[in-house]
Amino acid sequence: MLYEVLHPVVTPLATAIWRPQVVGTENVPMTGGVILASNHLSFVDSVVIPLTAPRQVAFLAKAEYFTGTGVRGWVSREWFTGVGSIPVNRDDPRAAQASLDLALTHIQGGGAFGIYPEGTRSRDGRLYRGRTGVAWLALQSGCPVVPVALTGTDQIQPVGSRLPRRAKVRVEFGRPIEVTGRFDGVPQGRARRELTDEVMAAILAMSGQEWADEYNQRQPDLPG
Repeated sequence: MLYEVLHPVVTPLATAIWRPQVVGTENVPMTGGVILASNHLSFVDSVVIPLTAPRQVAFLAKAEYFTGTGVRGWVSREWFTGVGSIPVNRDDPRAAQASLDLALTHIQGGGAFGIYPEGTRSRDGRLYRGRTGVAWLALQSGCPVVPVALTGTDQIQPVGSRLPRRAKVRVEFGRPIEVTGRFDGVPQGRARRELTDEVMAAILAMSGQEWADEYNQRQPDLPG
């Protein structure tokens, strides 16, 4: 498996260069389905989390990460393929739901799955309101959600920068949020909203970001 080849090589190298501070890895269950829900600051977040998590984590990744050209495109394609990421065309709502269905299958099969409830990366550093896909996955699978807070990843490769830089990076894995039995009898829409808000509150408490009580809107004219 490509992940098993890349991870032992890339992790020590990346750790030596960026020396990330990693907190709370004991909060990530080592077996069984689990959802890692993180804030989203940079393209490299989907590299940082798999490198620092104590087990393999797959992500939904925008289709462009699999179709890039040049050296960066090759590295992106090989990494996301290697960690088992699922490509999604963000301009097609039906494809997005199909990707969530694939993610659900992955979780129900005992895998760890990473998701960004904000939907797209924050360009002003604030934490935006979460979309309810994370709660849908948790409630459908019955699996716990581990909130994840990233800081400093936006400085590794700022918007417009072609090459990565050294930056102070911190990754914190919070306590699992259990869902089993907690929302019995609660209308589905309300349950999804309440659980999503709980996840975002946990991320906010760890990241220290300013809260933006609105949805983050993707800017299609910019990468990421």
